[in-house]
Amino acid sequence: MNWLTFRLNICLAIFGLHSNAQSVQYNLQQMIQENKIATVSAYETKVLRGDKPGAITTRGIVWLKGIDFTKGTIDIDLRGKNEQGQSFLGIAFSGKDTNDYECLYFRPFNFKNRDPLHQKHMVQYMSLPDHDWQQLRNSQPLVFEYSVHPIPDPNDWFHATIVVSEDSVRVYVNHDAEPSLKVKRFRNHAGEKIGLWSSALPGDFANLDIKP
Repeated sequence: MNWLTFRLNICLAIFGLHSNAQSVQYNLQQMIQENKIATVSAYETKVLRGDKPGAITTRGIVWLKGIDFTKGTIDIDLRGKNEQGQSFLGIAFSGKDTNDYECLYFRPFNFKNRDPLHQKHMVQYMSLPDHDWQQLRNSQPLVFEYSVHPIPDPNDWFHATIVVSEDSVRVYVNHDAEPSLKVKRFRNHAGEKIGLWSSALPGDFANLDIKP
């Protein structure tokens, strides 16, 4: 190892950008078939045939069995719908149950909204039960939600990289170099579950990759 490489590795370690941990890729269709997703019949979790390979669609929170996550990096492909106030989807983590978890989610119906305020409501972090989106919006406007860049097609697939550290959450959209949102975490959770999260209309998910 030369001196330049040594200095680079030191810098990466200091800023938390270098890790020997290996990422794990998950085929969500296969996980359904192997009963590794805690499906609930009312949540309409099912395979998407003839679509993106490995894609599924679901509604509500469905926890992934045998996977713990409190910090690390999550990569996922998502697709919602451009229907006002009806399409919300993302990832729940540090979960104890459906009432106690952290969540990073998107509002695709705001991706092309012409209203300047709605344009800043595209991506949201929340921490239940004490800090839901409404409480955070009222107490700290535009701190835990903001616009995304580049702006995806609200009816098409887009990629999200969610980086969860000890004290912060960052989200990058479509491999952009700058985070669309960076927020302080509320570390008041004892749970370690990770799940697919959507509300109102079902959301589509594919290509899950997790690096602890």
